[in-house]
Amino acid sequence: MCGIAGIISSNETIIHLSLLQRMAQTLAHRGPDGDGFWINENNTVGLAHRRLAIIDLSQAAAQPLHYAKRYSITYNGEIYNYIELRKSLQKAGYTFYTKSDTEVILAAYDLYKEKCVHYFDGMFSFAIWDEKEKQFFAARDRFGEKPFYYYSDEGLFVFASEMKALWAVGIPKQIENKMLLNYLALGNVQNPADKSQTFYSDIFSLLPAHYLRLDASTQKITITNYWDLDKQAVLNLPDEEILEHFEKLFNNSVSRKLRSDVPVAASLSGGLDSSSITQSIIKQQQKHTGSKNFKTFSAVFPGFEKNEQPYIDKVVEQFSLENYKVTPTADGLIADFEKLCYHQEEPFPSSSIYAQYKVFELAAQHKIKVMIDGQGADETLAGYNKYLHWYIQELLTRNKFALAKKERHLFNEHKMMMKWGIENLLAAYFPSHVAIALEEKEYKKIVRHPDISKNLLSVINGRAWDGIHKPIVTKLNDILYFNTMEFGLEELLRYADRNSMAHGVEVRLPFLDAALVQFVFSLPSRYKIADGYTKNILRRTMNGKLPDSVVWRTDKVGYEPPQLLWMQNPALTEYIYEAKKKLVHADLLKPHVLEKKIVPLAAHDPENNDWRYLCASRLM
Repeated sequence: MCGIAGIISSNETIIHLSLLQRMAQTLAHRGPDGDGFWINENNTVGLAHRRLAIIDLSQAAAQPLHYAKRYSITYNGEIYNYIELRKSLQKAGYTFYTKSDTEVILAAYDLYKEKCVHYFDGMFSFAIWDEKEKQFFAARDRFGEKPFYYYSDEGLFVFASEMKALWAVGIPKQIENKMLLNYLALGNVQNPADKSQTFYSDIFSLLPAHYLRLDASTQKITITNYWDLDKQAVLNLPDEEILEHFEKLFNNSVSRKLRSDVPVAASLSGGLDSSSITQSIIKQQQKHTGSKNFKTFSAVFPGFEKNEQPYIDKVVEQFSLENYKVTPTADGLIADFEKLCYHQEEPFPSSSIYAQYKVFELAAQHKIKVMIDGQGADETLAGYNKYLHWYIQELLTRNKFALAKKERHLFNEHKMMMKWGIENLLAAYFPSHVAIALEEKEYKKIVRHPDISKNLLSVINGRAWDGIHKPIVTKLNDILYFNTMEFGLEELLRYADRNSMAHGVEVRLPFLDAALVQFVFSLPSRYKIADGYTKNILRRTMNGKLPDSVVWRTDKVGYEPPQLLWMQNPALTEYIYEAKKKLVHADLLKPHVLEKKIVPLAAHDPENNDWRYLCASRLM
């Protein structure tokens, strides 16, 4: 895990070591263990790197790394199957001089060219310069765990792990007002119709599961989608075989995430996902080393109704874990807010990410460089309650009326909130019509927003539907695919990447193993939601291996701090008021917003206007 940056230019006078150093300095938090720079002889390519040493800690593995007197790479991430890949490449005649996964990427690229990405099991963004062919190649992992931002303009291409590195060398920091409008009115932090768009004009994000080619001679850029989930495939295997294969894929994924030359720890939130990962880690540790000594880190909120501490403590007690806790506070949020926004760079929908930020900070204080986390399970295994009505709609369209009635009864029995009305019935049988209606609803929400100024609203002219997109959902897998591959998961991965790297910590996500995710998507819906429970297959797998109160709980909603209480804090209230003044002065909000009382809301409330105003003001 590192920070990468670089410049490719047809103008030989542009690239200087000082520019690369400036870019790398802004990424120092991503790689506190050293830096490296390289400029080719023609002065047309410059690469920069900040190192967080995880695999092969020797200086020989430092980057930019060079290979075969031809290739140079700057790379951020981990290739978890690098050991297996190295062996197959050695059989093909390749020689390695380091024990790093970085060198494996270069050898794989030499052998397979752009098809190398199909061989990588990992999280990554990397850039390779081929001096012989004068070709630049960059790629990003399948789900978007690692970031890659770029700017391109006549003969100039600049890229980096974070946008602040682009701004450091003079790339304009100009707000994309339609993105801002959609955030203020809808809470969107991405454009679901074009995820390459950021909150800043002319700065783009390379999409997950895509690679980019730049021909230095023609300056032509081509971007290619190299992988996608198959949401149509359906496996019909015996139940026992499905459960066995799921557990095998899950444990294999966890095992590979433990590959490291530095200590590894885990986040433990008290929910099923992080607890399942912890169980798998402890089981494998006992098998291979006989040790149960393992560190976990948690955020707790004593006195808050959604405090996770009782569940955390049960898992800690069962496995005799070392557990370290932090209690984020409103005063802490105020003190850290500028730093939090600096690292995130783009707005975020609530204070929930602050709890994650503090957990990674706590881990760093205990000298931990690698953390394993449970993100991705909710989107792939249908963990959110919002998926319940999509499941019921699928049952109805398959004429499974009795089962739909039974499941609705069980959801109520398990106190799982599910909205159901005539609109859901219509969505089941007229999905395309409902998608259009939902898009129109969002458009009206924007144009009728009471606080947004005419000046900001004017950007809607000619771009009315930009950033508004609702999927056509005919089955549960459709909405899971939308949230996993198109809109939802990647923004959570952005928060995790920035929160962890702010403290020089690498985060690894076992639930986002591509083989595991594809297997889950190939299963009938009853393995995701059944018997009144979400994440059915994971619960069944962990039954008897974790406390029942963790396995079968139905009230988990993710990291949720007491935001409603925090927003009543006088200092935070004043902070929000000053933020609104700033937005009014910029003619983004109407002046009357200053007369409106601040409305404290919970972190996951969909109408978090005052929180959005606070975040948006940091863009100015």
